[in-house]
Amino acid sequence: MWNVLRRFLSTFSLQLGKTIDTFPLYTCLFLTQTIDLLKTFLYICLLAFLFACGNPSSGDKTTVDDSLSYYPPTPGTLNKYEFRRLYRELSGFLDTALTANKNFNGGILIAREGAVIYEKYNGLVDIRKKDSITPHTPFHIASTSKTFTAVAILRLIQQGRLSLNDSIAKFFPRLPYPGITVKMLLNHRSGLPNYLYFMSNNKWGMGPDGKWNKKMATNEDVLQMMIDTHPDKTGNPDGRFSYCNTNYVLLALIIEKITGQPYPAYMQQHIFTPLQMNDTYVFTLKDTLTATPSFTNRGVYWDRDFLDATYGDKNIYTTPRDLLKWDQALYTDQVLSKAWLDSAFAPYSFEKPSIHNYGLGWRLQLLPNGKKVVYHFGKWHGSNAAFARLMDEKATIIIIGNRFTRYIYGAATLCYDIFGEYLQGENGDTEESDSLKQSPAPEMKQKKKR
Repeated sequence: MWNVLRRFLSTFSLQLGKTIDTFPLYTCLFLTQTIDLLKTFLYICLLAFLFACGNPSSGDKTTVDDSLSYYPPTPGTLNKYEFRRLYRELSGFLDTALTANKNFNGGILIAREGAVIYEKYNGLVDIRKKDSITPHTPFHIASTSKTFTAVAILRLIQQGRLSLNDSIAKFFPRLPYPGITVKMLLNHRSGLPNYLYFMSNNKWGMGPDGKWNKKMATNEDVLQMMIDTHPDKTGNPDGRFSYCNTNYVLLALIIEKITGQPYPAYMQQHIFTPLQMNDTYVFTLKDTLTATPSFTNRGVYWDRDFLDATYGDKNIYTTPRDLLKWDQALYTDQVLSKAWLDSAFAPYSFEKPSIHNYGLGWRLQLLPNGKKVVYHFGKWHGSNAAFARLMDEKATIIIIGNRFTRYIYGAATLCYDIFGEYLQGENGDTEESDSLKQSPAPEMKQKKKR
């Protein structure tokens, strides 16, 4: 607007100068042109005034905003009004349903297209001390770890180093369970027994006095017990879906056999470091004193036990921010090609009609209206994890904590409906069945099946 005024004044001055020079001949012309120019000038001034003042009483409801409410800065990838709507609904729900609950001890991060909408950290790293949880506090994400193991296997397949249809006898020739493939481990259709049960039933790590001898079982110990005792299988290979942690313990061993690296080192070098997941690691015994502890819902420390050293099925520690990096990498081809990602997010079990299914390392909700949720929850001791990806909206829901509360799972699923029609009032998930029903006490004899 001001440039228009500037151009007008320049034109007016130039025209005035020319007219004065020829005043004797063009007096009438001068007066006529001057009056026209002045009228134009006044009209432009009026428009400038209205432009500067604006009209705060506009009837356009999309621009109405409550300036007294706090909102974080709007991410560049989101429309301001949509961002603020999502923030209001998420904060209104989560602040009431979860963070106001004194038992929630952890971190929450909700994002859309990689842009953070809601992020909050609540409680203490160690309830027995006074160290507050921060964005850099790593939590045990339990079975959500399976998403990493699965993608690592699929990367090796993409590189031609093994095949989905390879028999596991290729890697474990002494294992007495024929007919099982790598694919069946990934999609939980192997029929193998769950090591959480057979290791306990066979009293692994129990001393003569009937007490735990403080030894922790490794992945190799699980494999050896299967070879030595041949625990009963739960079904025939590819007969039906049966969620089983043994599958992912064996997948971690396959990664080690193919790469020649320990699983923790391989994951660090090929996944965590390249994606700048700087607060993420695979737990090993050297981390015993520094790893974030977990607690019962009453705030009682949950001691480690003989199953705390196995990995592949669990034992990745990470943060909400690092999980968002993981989520965003899976929208690109830097980790896996689109074809292999599509395979990972496809359903493989159809024995029972259900909206719930399982891909290659990922749980799925396939809703009647065409919506799809790709996710994995986790539970181990007092640690809870919810990690969900709403593919249509490219929304990410991450809630992890270290003081047991099943509200984490319910809160996560109910967040879906804030982004779209996900029907979670009808189809919400319950907690993940990752582990035995465990006592916080260290004695193995106190462990019970769930």
